[in-house]
Amino acid sequence: MTPEALAALHARCFTAPRPWSAREFAQLLESPRCFLLTRPPDTPLGFLLGRVIADEAELLTLAVAPEARRAGLGRDLTREFAATSRARGATGAFLEVAADNRAARALYAGLGWREAGRRRGYYGPGRDALVLSLALAADQ
Repeated sequence: MTPEALAALHARCFTAPRPWSAREFAQLLESPRCFLLTRPPDTPLGFLLGRVIADEAELLTLAVAPEARRAGLGRDLTREFAATSRARGATGAFLEVAADNRAARALYAGLGWREAGRRRGYYGPGRDALVLSLALAADQ
């Protein structure tokens, strides 16, 4: 996916906080530490952008087109993120999710992510982020 296609899909999935621009995606993708996962590969309806630094992985963003939600794409991408992160040497992972995003929180909880903290006002006034973490054991 091009940075422009990523930005377009991101804009369909997020309004607050603002969706990321093509330039922001391009800058992230230039880093050898970042990786992009898409589903399905031929005509992506969802993507995940992650990065690994030392032994820690960060799930930067996960976007699934509104019409493709609740079909397992987010779950598949998140599982692939864990496997890719392990293969790149990560032993743990983290992400931020809006405290009021029940669907995303349920997805992550179902995959073993646990609350590790809260960032007040992270997504703007009155919109907290929960910091979630996941241990990436070699046998998972």
